Amino acid sequence: MKFQGKVWKFGDNIDTDAIIPARYLNTFDPQALAAHCMEDADPDFPRKVGRGDIIVAGENFGCGSSREHAPIAIKAAGVSCVIAKSFARIFYRNAFNMGLPIFESAELYDRIAEGQSVTVDGDSGVILMEGAEASPLSIQPIPPFMQELIADGGLMKHLARKSRG
Repeated sequence: MKFQGKVWKFGDNIDTDAIIPARYLNTFDPQALAAHCMEDADPDFPRKVGRGDIIVAGENFGCGSSREHAPIAIKAAGVSCVIAKSFARIFYRNAFNMGLPIFESAELYDRIAEGQSVTVDGDSGVILMEGAEASPLSIQPIPPFMQELIADGGLMKHLARKSRG
């Protein structure tokens, strides 16, 4: 499972209200949510983000209320994965349940600039930054079961696939 894209940086304590503002929680339509993804943290983000881009954040990403809308909005906006120093516990679980790959890296945030390209190998647990001087960073690989959840599009789709045999 590999991801490669341009980095969008966000700081510490990005809560679920910043990811998808509460005023848009009247829908579960992924594309409607994507149109407002991260707009309270960066009003232009929904228009600037490209398919495959990667969010890199500081500590406690996804804190606040438990809303599945947040990882749905990020995924629907085209973000391939999120790498943060740490994640709020409920966001961590919701991300995998919705099929959004996430990784923890204590080092990446301080070593990468917004707009820089990064490649994440979720199988081997390696992050490669563009530039010859950038040394690879180690991350925890995604366990096989969690890779299945992501490949199937999230927990509910995974369970539906399993029940069909």
